[in-house]
Amino acid sequence: MSQKMHFHGTTILGILTKDEVALGGDGQVTFGETIVKANTRKVRTMYDDTIVAGFAGTAADAFTLFDKFEQKLDQYNGNLNRAAVELARDWRTDKYLRRLEALLGVMNWDNAFIISGSGDVIEPEDGIIAIGSGGPYALAAARSLLKHTKLPAKEIVREALKITAGICIYTNNVITIEELKSKKGSSPKVKGTGGKK
Repeated sequence: MSQKMHFHGTTILGILTKDEVALGGDGQVTFGETIVKANTRKVRTMYDDTIVAGFAGTAADAFTLFDKFEQKLDQYNGNLNRAAVELARDWRTDKYLRRLEALLGVMNWDNAFIISGSGDVIEPEDGIIAIGSGGPYALAAARSLLKHTKLPAKEIVREALKITAGICIYTNNVITIEELKSKKGSSPKVKGTGGKK
């Protein structure tokens, strides 16, 4: 039961637009109904700061998946699409990896994906990644802020996560956000929304 709660106990939110990429997460770690840490860093940049990634799930499992994902990025020269698909395939078929309980959200200038242990690689149609227990709240807040404000992506992520922290008991307001600063290393556009034309 605690593993299930642990798996859902976070919020990761990412926004991909034509001009901006930002991914953020809260810092809360829970064990059952107890908060054991408030400032865990659940997002990071990868592959020479051309990719951002975040996790929802048990920390040990997620860090293992981060390492595996970085290996895939190195293997496929930073090709996010290929690395995501190959990680999902290994995650689903490998006897050890398929026991890991986490979700990964990954983004570059061209694509945003949610990767799961069931072999799914999901590309959100609106360029917004929202995972974890507070994901639905963060998604709703981000969509509204994108539609009705001119805030930059980083501030939309921050405000949406603050809203979520006021609703979801497994999400706090200790927020870490990573942005991609330039389009260096951007890969050719693959079908999807929110990337460069």
